[in-house]
Amino acid sequence: MTARILVVDDIPANVKLLEARLLAEYFDVMTAADGYTALAICERNQVDLILLDIMMPGIDGFEVCERLKANRKTAHIPVVMVTALDQPADRVRGLKAGADDFLTKPVNDLQLISRVKSLLRLKTLSDELRIRADTAHTMGIDDLMRAGEGRADETGQILLVDGRANSQERIIKAVKPVADVLALSDPQAALFEAAESAFDLVIVNANFDDYDPLRLCSQLRSLERTRFLPILIITEQGADEMVVRALDLGVNDYIIRPVDPNELVARSLTQIRRKRCNDRLRASVKQTIELAVTDPLTGLYNRRYLDNHLNVLFNRSMARGRPLSVLITDIDRFKQVNDTYGHDGGDEVLREFANRVRSTIRGADLACRYGGEEFVVVMPDTSPEIAAAVAERLRAAVENAPFMLKHAGEALNVTASFGIASRIGSVLTPDQLMKQADLALYEAKNTGRNRVVAAAA
Repeated sequence: MTARILVVDDIPANVKLLEARLLAEYFDVMTAADGYTALAICERNQVDLILLDIMMPGIDGFEVCERLKANRKTAHIPVVMVTALDQPADRVRGLKAGADDFLTKPVNDLQLISRVKSLLRLKTLSDELRIRADTAHTMGIDDLMRAGEGRADETGQILLVDGRANSQERIIKAVKPVADVLALSDPQAALFEAAESAFDLVIVNANFDDYDPLRLCSQLRSLERTRFLPILIITEQGADEMVVRALDLGVNDYIIRPVDPNELVARSLTQIRRKRCNDRLRASVKQTIELAVTDPLTGLYNRRYLDNHLNVLFNRSMARGRPLSVLITDIDRFKQVNDTYGHDGGDEVLREFANRVRSTIRGADLACRYGGEEFVVVMPDTSPEIAAAVAERLRAAVENAPFMLKHAGEALNVTASFGIASRIGSVLTPDQLMKQADLALYEAKNTGRNRVVAAAA
């Protein structure tokens, strides 16, 4: 993992120490001796994470953090406050200023690198989401990309796995302001619950007398439904070996007992945000794919998807020796609809036509808008006779019920012509199959329209 980290501290020895540790992990390191310099660097450069001292001349770390988070250009940069102060009030103030995490001097190497890497992963996700949001705005599809997006301020859902009732109570009380908590003392019951319910974070308290908590962490990472669920483990002071093994297993973060409630809240919020960024990114990828292969007017697949998927279905048909049929349909005299009722009326007809296609074909069939008023249905494992029956059923569904034009307040009678072809004889490629169906459609148009014509065997 490479990233650019800004170290802000007015004591040169502290800067050199942090710089050396980060360089050893191959990070690109920038430094600043005061808050004003740090703000200027962030304005001019790409910075991925800031290690920010609190006690500095001029403006202190709290004010620097507040200014960074108030600036749209720098608000997304994770800020870790590094301080010799270890009072709860300082952590609370840091949280209010927008700090993402805390490190106490002298900084432990394991804590430093694990915190930095965790926050950098979170920033990578948030950066990708920001890029996608900007692209969506440019393309004018903001609403589509936001569909299904959850609210960022929703209460988190935490599963606490803790073998002792008294520590369960303390942890629940600490995170109550930011999350609802389900506490379980049985690790196997917790594993089942995590797989069956929607959680934003699992907190595992390593206080079991006869159970290895890393086994639960490993099981959570091995199950498909919990593979990306953040895990925070609570360990004893000095349990570095367990922490290292936990991080190797994919545990996202850790905290040392005695648990500071403010630190627990900060770390929990970071992981909850990371989970939600992950969820939004996956949803965004899914929506992007759907946008790329779906016709926005009708909701059917577009020609790009047809061209790719027809190849797959054709090759499968050849390999298995199974039939494959294609239907091409064209709305009769559609230009007259546009000329009489405008493009709004034409769009209404196309949407309703697509609805009738969707409701008439079978579950295994693939329906696409081929372009303009032309549609294609690919029918796997379908003989020419069955394909003709499907086409006839669709032809009747179009003809027998008028199309209602809401904007014009009229009912319009519509018909369509159909050409079908099947993978038989000399048809050796998907292009040949489509050409055969297109020629059959052409014949249907030239012999009176509103009919089904099958390509000659």
